[in-house]
Amino acid sequence: MTVTIYHNPACGTSRNVLALIRNSGEEPAVIEYLKTPPSRAELATLIARIGVPVRDVLRRKETPYDELRLDDPALLDDALLDAMMAHPILINRPIVVTADAVRLCRPSETVLDMLPPQRAAFSKEDGEAVVDANGRLIAKHAP
Repeated sequence: MTVTIYHNPACGTSRNVLALIRNSGEEPAVIEYLKTPPSRAELATLIARIGVPVRDVLRRKETPYDELRLDDPALLDDALLDAMMAHPILINRPIVVTADAVRLCRPSETVLDMLPPQRAAFSKEDGEAVVDANGRLIAKHAP
């Protein structure tokens, strides 16, 4: 299986998703999108494959979202994509890509149904248990 993660190592959710991918036995291609952002066409394709409006992939917290007034409903997708290209920090993360799916993995356990079974117990950085010792999702995280 080929897995790619658009990753920000400063983001706890992104680090947890990367760890869950590795806990499944996969070694993903890691793209630190702040250093190597996707092209505009790649980003538009990723968002289309996620199946959500462009606006749903905008990150608001700790970004120039408010300064750029991106909450203006009159802004069309092209303007939002332009803003994300000019300020990659506006791209919410992590985005995980497999042959079958593309997903914005927030919360981190969203990635689990894209992967082979977990190989071991897993807890998030904050200590919250997600997967038990048998590789099964802990009930409170079940869909």
